[in-house]
Amino acid sequence: MVYPENFESKIKFDKIRQFVQKNCLSDMGRDLVEAMKFSTEPTEIRERLEETQEFMSILEEEDQFPGDHFSDARPFLNKVRVEGLFLEVAEMVALKQSLESLTAIVRFFHGKDERYPRLTAQAGDIQLFPYILQRLDSIVSRHGSIKDTASPELGDIRHRLQRKQNGISRRMQALLQQAQTEGWAEKDTSIAIRDGRMVIPVPSAYKRKINGIVHDESATGKTSYIEPAEIVETNNEIRELELEEKREITRILRRFAEDLRPYVDDLIPAYDFLAYIDFVRAKAAFSLYIEATVPAFSERPEMFWYSARHPLLWLSLKNSDKNIVPLKIEIDETQRIILISGPNAGGKSVCLQTAGLLQYMFQCGLPVPVSEASRFGIFKKILIDMGDEQSIENDLSTYSSHLINMKNFLRYGDENTLILIDEFGTGTEPMLGGAIAEAILKTLNQKQVKGVITTHYTNLKHFAAETTGIENGAMLYDSHRMLPLFELCIGKPGSSFAFEIAKKIGLPKEILEDAASKIGEDHINYDKHLKDIARDKRYWEEKRRRIHENEKRLDEVVEKYRQELTEASRLRKEIIKEAQQKAQEIIHSANKTIEQTIRDIRENQAEKEKTKEIRQKMEAEKERLLSEQASAEEERIRKKMEKLQNREKNKKTKNKASASTPASEGTTTELPLQKGDFVSLPNKAIGEILEINDKTAVIALGNLRTTAKLSQLKRASASQAKKVARTQPQASYANIRENISQKRFDFKPDIDLRGMRGEEALQKVITFLDEAVMLNYKEVRLLHGTGTGALRQLIRQYLSTNPLVASFGDEQIQLGGAGITVVKLDI
Repeated sequence: MVYPENFESKIKFDKIRQFVQKNCLSDMGRDLVEAMKFSTEPTEIRERLEETQEFMSILEEEDQFPGDHFSDARPFLNKVRVEGLFLEVAEMVALKQSLESLTAIVRFFHGKDERYPRLTAQAGDIQLFPYILQRLDSIVSRHGSIKDTASPELGDIRHRLQRKQNGISRRMQALLQQAQTEGWAEKDTSIAIRDGRMVIPVPSAYKRKINGIVHDESATGKTSYIEPAEIVETNNEIRELELEEKREITRILRRFAEDLRPYVDDLIPAYDFLAYIDFVRAKAAFSLYIEATVPAFSERPEMFWYSARHPLLWLSLKNSDKNIVPLKIEIDETQRIILISGPNAGGKSVCLQTAGLLQYMFQCGLPVPVSEASRFGIFKKILIDMGDEQSIENDLSTYSSHLINMKNFLRYGDENTLILIDEFGTGTEPMLGGAIAEAILKTLNQKQVKGVITTHYTNLKHFAAETTGIENGAMLYDSHRMLPLFELCIGKPGSSFAFEIAKKIGLPKEILEDAASKIGEDHINYDKHLKDIARDKRYWEEKRRRIHENEKRLDEVVEKYRQELTEASRLRKEIIKEAQQKAQEIIHSANKTIEQTIRDIRENQAEKEKTKEIRQKMEAEKERLLSEQASAEEERIRKKMEKLQNREKNKKTKNKASASTPASEGTTTELPLQKGDFVSLPNKAIGEILEINDKTAVIALGNLRTTAKLSQLKRASASQAKKVARTQPQASYANIRENISQKRFDFKPDIDLRGMRGEEALQKVITFLDEAVMLNYKEVRLLHGTGTGALRQLIRQYLSTNPLVASFGDEQIQLGGAGITVVKLDI
């Protein structure tokens, strides 16, 4: 239960709903957003949130989610149920595109049970329709027309129609030239179409000169449009073929409707799934936009929110230099009601609205902008009293409307209810209003309801301080600068700063003194004590912050010295161990020498000369051992010096190399172009090679992609490439592909240039041809009209110089003639 009926508009959830709807790609997704509602079932809320969280991961981690078309085919599928009815061509195109999206989405989720379990389960039961797609592909082209191959009869009809039209075009051109030669028609006149038939425009004075039928006249009556008699019969035959073509297309559409009719009941659930995917995707996109998270939650009615932000306020401040101050709210069985006080315009109402909006969003299955450490509970009822509900028709004053709300709060409130009351007790005489508000608050607390209440009444602040389950809260205010801080502090009441604000505004001192004497010294002192407490709190919080920073720095210093002592102890042990090993080696070697000396003396029976010789050998061995130790130390020092010298030498070499690089750039040998090289196009634009084919290359120009011949490309210098990298952020291939996909969807192969000036039209043509080449269109149409012919001449002059243009010429007479230039591109 939510109360009152306009609950969503009061907490601004209707604005949230509009933001989510803007992210939908179809009306069926927007319908589901409109139907999104408050739930009290934990399982349902968990499923909604987890599905949205999975889609948030898809949008963040996957290159591209398939499915650009979410057309709702359900209305015209239901139409096909009726025998004899069939789909129009546009409806068939929508059906084909949406079924292709459905197939791509189901295949995307195939085998991804671990990553996206909820959405994969939803997609697992969806049936695909390859036969229907195959039939649609054989009938409808990607441009939204019926293919010539849709049936043999249609192909034959169109072939005959084309032959007739080509013949009549040539004959009409000859008749027009003859009329121009005779002076019956203007030199710059071209064939026109009236009522689907080709006619020759001639001055009305000469309309009797040409034997034929007058089909129309210009608005001024100066020009008549004549169909020559000799081609009337041929035009009739063309008309008959066109009617025959329409009949054949209708027959094809009826036959397809008969093939489709048995599948309608299976197709409807598939479109329900497509609508749901659009709905979940829109929720995920909005959640990422407001930087929302899916918090932990319990089934108990509680709120442990940290860094909570009002999403609409955050969006409004996002592009300004202002920062939103996040809220911390804790409500459970022991701290059930928070009574917030403070100055006007200090953020009390925003805090109240944030509490209602985030809780409602959460129970509607939307992620919320809070810290991941937050925890949300589930409330069975949310009741709000905010704003003015006075009504002249219903004989309700402001205070009466508040009292009606309080009556409903007392009737429906229980331990699973969240109440939100703004400016509690206002609207009547303060003493009486405060007393009634206190009695209502006492009863609500006894019913163990949870809630957030804002007030200015001092008696309610006293009551909250003395009552278990109710906690005072204050919106902080800088009394020195007289500015609100928009920060909620739980544990103490807030001052209204009424006298300070009045003094700042400029009320006379005498009035303030008179007001102070009337209100009484006790009340003034109470407000003064609140300000003193706030000042002292700020002082001790600053003191505590500095102590914390000093302790943190001290801990860092201690840790640093501890690591250094540990390292020194480790090095000492290594040095001692190494010295011991060397000493052992020396002793072992010396012992071997001594033993050998004793053995030699004994063998030679201690001859004097021989003993002397042996002793000399032992002394030599001793000197050798000492010299080896010294030379080993010298070698170690020498290697260290050599290492330092090499490092310095390498550094100098690197500096010289970097200094000489610009000078040597021009002398590099020309290598074949490769993927990733920067190149210069004929129009001096610099781009990066994405793909190389036999004779062409695909070039990335910022977020655009174009195709050019390899022979027209020149390698760009390193400095040019760096300049492009600095000035043009390079888009990833995935982003380019996404942009190309969107452009292909929006692009039309014809452009209307009529009414434009020459330079403006030429710029449009250049941009249009670039997009056509990028999107791989081989033929486009430029509609410039006939007029004086200056615009047509200017455009064709440019086309003759464009290397990507293979050929160009007039459109067929019945399709526009010289007023349209058909351009074939060499790609």
